[in-house]
Amino acid sequence: MEVQVDRSHYDFFNYVDIDRFNSFYYQLLLIKKICPNTILDIGPGNHFLRDLLSKDFDFKTIDIDCELEPDFIGSVDAMPLESGSFDLLCCFQVLEHLPFEKFEHCLSELHRVSCQHVLLSLPYSRLDVKLSFKFTILKEMRFLITIPKFYKKNKFDGQHYWEVGRGKTQKRLIKEKIEKYFVIEEFINPFENPYHIFYKLRKK
Repeated sequence: MEVQVDRSHYDFFNYVDIDRFNSFYYQLLLIKKICPNTILDIGPGNHFLRDLLSKDFDFKTIDIDCELEPDFIGSVDAMPLESGSFDLLCCFQVLEHLPFEKFEHCLSELHRVSCQHVLLSLPYSRLDVKLSFKFTILKEMRFLITIPKFYKKNKFDGQHYWEVGRGKTQKRLIKEKIEKYFVIEEFINPFENPYHIFYKLRKK
């Protein structure tokens, strides 16, 4: 795997918009649900999670780009770590940066290095229909309908080799491959940013 962007790509006000900030919320929510002792963040980007969580958790990072100053240098498909090294592996918006042919191998590597849980997020190429109703004394009601862009083929765009919902890489196929290695404890397609879908996984 080669470095696709330089360090300036992760400058906060260029990298983080309201949609990505919403994704950070779900990342933190899922981490809190698991509450692990040790965490490995794969592809930490601008180190947002590390800066928030390193005081409360044994938090480490791994990336192929040494300029991002990760704790370990390595790719998700060949991590230089012992089996069962961390309670939780966080792999947010990473696997689409490798060809889909490597997806299942990456899952097996996540399974190997984690001793219990993996949090995974992937980009979901789709069309949305959103409805939201809020009355003064009632809780807001939200309805989200997503239609995958199955009619579009996966094509490398300089960063993403593939996205869920395009061509053959539909959610059903992703689920089948994940369930070879993990139990899917929770799936989230956020109303705020449906482009990022989340899987809370436990090792089989």
